[in-house]
This record gives sequence, C-alpha cells and structure tokens, in this order.
Amino acid sequence: MKKLLVIFAVCIGNFLYAQKEESDNRFGGNKNKPARQEWLRDQGFGMFIHFNVDAQLGITISHSLVGAADEYVKRYYNELPKTFDPYAFNPKAIARLAKLAGMKYVVFTAKHHAGFCFWDTKTTSFRITNTPYQKDLLKEYVQAIRKEGLAVGLYYSPEDFKFLYDHHILIKRGGNQFDKKTTAAYEDLVRKQTTELFTLYGKIDVLFIDGEPKGPCRETAWKLQPDVVITRGAVNTPEQTLPGIALDEFWESCVTMGTQWNYKPTNDNIKTGGRLIELLVEARSKGGNFLLNVGPHPDGYIPYEQETPLREMAAWNFINHEAIESVRPWIVTNEGNIWFTASKDKGTVYGVITGQPDWAKGDRKEFVLGSVKATSKTTISVLGQNDKVTEYQNELDVHSRFEQKEDGLHISLVRAQRVYDNYKWPNPITVKLENVEPALDPPQVETGNAIIKNNAVELNARVLKKGNADSLQLLFEYRPYAGFAENLYSKDWLSTKPVTINETGNFTQLLSSVEEGKEYQYRAVIIHPVLTIRGDVKRVTIKKDVK
Repeated sequence: MKKLLVIFAVCIGNFLYAQKEESDNRFGGNKNKPARQEWLRDQGFGMFIHFNVDAQLGITISHSLVGAADEYVKRYYNELPKTFDPYAFNPKAIARLAKLAGMKYVVFTAKHHAGFCFWDTKTTSFRITNTPYQKDLLKEYVQAIRKEGLAVGLYYSPEDFKFLYDHHILIKRGGNQFDKKTTAAYEDLVRKQTTELFTLYGKIDVLFIDGEPKGPCRETAWKLQPDVVITRGAVNTPEQTLPGIALDEFWESCVTMGTQWNYKPTNDNIKTGGRLIELLVEARSKGGNFLLNVGPHPDGYIPYEQETPLREMAAWNFINHEAIESVRPWIVTNEGNIWFTASKDKGTVYGVITGQPDWAKGDRKEFVLGSVKATSKTTISVLGQNDKVTEYQNELDVHSRFEQKEDGLHISLVRAQRVYDNYKWPNPITVKLENVEPALDPPQVETGNAIIKNNAVELNARVLKKGNADSLQLLFEYRPYAGFAENLYSKDWLSTKPVTINETGNFTQLLSSVEEGKEYQYRAVIIHPVLTIRGDVKRVTIKKDVK
C-alpha cells in the first residue's frame, strides 16, 4: 500500500522558495512611527521598479549569478557595465503614468543583489556613473518623483554578490559563514551605502530592504531619517500573492505584471489591466497595500506591453479612486464578486462590483448585500456617475436605488457612464453607500493543517463564530498550486461537498481526489444564510513515501 506524505506551508510563496521567503520577508523589531505607517497604509497603491544592468539580457534580476560559471560571473561584472546605457530613461513620464494609474508612491531598486548601484556611490566602481550613461540616475528618479507629488521609495539589497565575488566567496543566497573581519567589512559597506542614500537625496518616504544583513541598513535608515517607513524588514510583505483574509496589521504585497521582476522580452504572460484592478481592489479590501512592479526596457523606458495595463488602470482609477484611497476593510472582504472597502469609521462602504464584463451601458442590475444595513440617513450612488442621465437615452431612469429587506440590502444600479467608444466597459463599477452600518457580527472560520488518514488528505478547519445563524454549511475549496509567479492568474477553485454544522469548534473533511507529487492550495469556507466567508489559504504538497 502506498503511503502519502503531506508537507504543509502557509501560502506565501512556492515551497521551493521557503528559504528565500524566510530570509527576504523576515520582519521584526518594527520601529516605524505608527502615524507614518498609517500614512503609508492610506496611500494604498504603489509602483515598484526593478531595473538592473542585466536588463540588457532580459533575464532574472541578479539571480543568474547564483550557480554561474566563473567565466559567466567575470563577464557579468566586467562587460555588462560597458554596454548599459538607459538613455531613454524618463522619470517624469514614469511618475506621471504612475500618478494617473492611482499610485501614490514609487519604489526603485537603488541596488539589487548583484551589487550594481544606480547612484554615484563612493563604495564601489560597479555603479551607473561608470557606464555609458555616466549620470546619477537615482538622483534623476528622486527629483522627478518628488516633483510630481508622489512619495519617494527605495529598494535596497544589503545582500551583495559583488562583495562576495571581490572577496572570493561563493555566490549563493544565504548560508555563508564569514569570519569577523569579513562580517565587519560587509556590514560597513551596508552602513556606508545606506548613509549615502539617506543623506544625499533628501527625504526618503519608504524603504524596502531585501536580503541580509538587514539590521545595519534598517538601523542606519531609522537613525538618519526617523520618519521613513520600512516595509520589508519591518512589516509583512507577501511576494507574488495576497493574504487569504483581511489582516489587522499593515501589510504590503509586491506583485509582478508578468512572471519576472526584470524586463523579460520573451513571451511573458502580462496580466490584463482588468485582472490588476481586481488584485488592487482585493488587496485594499484585505487591509493591505498593492505594490505593482514594472521592469523597464534596458534603454530605460516602460515597455508598451506594461504601459497598456497601467493606462487601463488609470481610466478605472480616475473614476473609482475614492474606493481605494485612505480606506480600511469592511466587516467582510467580499460577498461573491462584490469586494468591500470602508471609511475608517465604517460609516461609508464602497462595493466594487467585479465579474460583470458584459454589463452594457444603460442596463440595470440588482444585488443583495448581506453584510450592509441601511439607516434612515443612507444614500446610494455610483462613483463617477451623476445618477441623472445616460448618453443618447435621455428618458431612461438611471437613478440608483436601495431597499432594506429581511434578507439583506437590495440595491439597484445602472451602468450609465460611457467610457469606451463602443459602449462596453469591462471593468468594475463601484457603489457608494453612505450612512450605513454592519448588518451582523459575521461568522469566522480558520483554515487548519492538512494531514493523512486512510490514504486521503484530511483538511481541518475551526469555526470561531457562527454569526447570527443557528446553523452553517462548511466545505473546503482547493486547486492545484500554479506556482510562485503564476498563482495570481487563476480565480477558479474546486470544492468539497458542504456539510451542515450547528456548533463552533473543529471540523474535518477528507479529500481523496488528489494526485501524488502535486501541490495544492486549500481554504475553509462557511456558508451563512446571507453571505459566504472564506478562511486563509494554505498549501499541501503530496509526496509518495520513499520507504
């Protein structure tokens, strides 16, 4: 009889990247000023820019050096700087595009793991001013971002492969053991570079520290500029994924447009503008920030295939920005395809209605909300619309309406605004509900670990609250894990059969329709009479016992 081994992991990245996640996203000792951290949480949406000397090759940023032959490493450090000339770098245009898309801050890779510095550092010759470009590109970036009224952010990697190369140390991610002299030199380099960044370029609003040793960078930055908000290195920064549930504490998720941080010229699967809007809304509904990456062409400009989704996001943001700026989670993240954000006092709720690509201009649709309750002062509107008229249909009633009934708040809406020439706008519209209150104390479920029993996977959950219901239904949703860079492309899940439960506590279901050697995502789901609540997403890898 075959035995199965189950390897469990929280869904924050591919299992093979577990060591990387533990190192890169390690956070603690948070000395961010609470008010400044809340300020960044209000911003909600930022642009990440990954740029490096190896963008010329269209390959993974820095990481090709790990495991590379000596000849490759030598040519990387000696030859690539000679041909790197991002002459078309236009930080003003990049800043304006980011601003239109709704981004409030920009984070640029001052130095990635390879050790290439985009400023005129005194610490190494491996820098932008020793390339045909010659100028201090980081200075140009900071000035342009600041001039456009956006917050200035820097990505900095204290992990430095060039340092390892110069000291004849094997280039690898973590695990190196240095003597005291080498450790002191490494940390001295980090402190000197951080000091340059935080004394030569004015106020730095955000710092993203990637790799080790984080400590010298973090402490130097806070000492020189106490108002800087450090994200990675101090708070939770999920990579290429979003948390499965809303989190009370501040978090920021960084996500690529395609499957690579650096410019990738070969058949990259760029997410659509519509999908990126959905991910932004989901992040805000769960209380976090969305840091969306672009990888400039080696000549310095944003490639057209990356600019296009940002333009689509810009149109959506121009109409719906109120739903993502300075908001916090509602009592539930979503009801089906309607994702919620709320004002800080929860008196105003925004319902972003996704999954309606065929909603034609002039058509009325009705929805029932189980988590929102009207009051005597409630008003309703659709962001961007005046609720009075739609073009060429002057006699059509386009007023937004609502009615509180026993089964929930019934809302009736018309898509009245013409956004595209062909009258078809596939992206979400947002209903704004003012002077409302929570309809209930929602149920709550916690996804548990997965174990093996009788050659099947036992999925576990704990129901913490039933809400106001006498009974609930419980099931699990699951799907094959698509991979570290691909898991945000799909929205489809399979599900187990629901079972009725009458009490809180621990519950299990057996899942037999899984394949050995595959990795699965899963989450617990409880169905309340008026809404459905999902627990956090976890992963299980199923392997055949070798014994």
